[in-house]
Amino acid sequence: MTNRADMDLPNLDSETIDRIIEMAWEDRTPFEAIAYQFGLGEKEVIALMRREMKASSFRMWRKRVSGRKTKHLKERDFLVGRMRSQNQKGS
Repeated sequence: MTNRADMDLPNLDSETIDRIIEMAWEDRTPFEAIAYQFGLGEKEVIALMRREMKASSFRMWRKRVSGRKTKHLKERDFLVGRMRSQNQKGS
C-alpha cells in the first residue's frame, strides 16, 4: 500500500537514496544542499527518511535535526568551514 508521502517522492535508485540519507544525517549538511543536488525539499527528505528507516531510527534522526541551526542555511552562524564532498555538485 502506497502512502501519501511516497507519492510525492521521485523514483530514486538505491545509491541516490543512500547518499541522501547520508547527507541528512550529517550535522553540517543543510537541507538546502540536498535540495540543490537532488531536488528534494526538507519535507520530501523527511518523508524519504521515514520510508527508508526503521521507526526508532527515524525518531532518533528527527530528534537530532529538529531545531538544529546547521541544517538550515539561513539559521547558520557560520559560512566558512563548510566541507563539500566530492560527490556533491560543483566540486
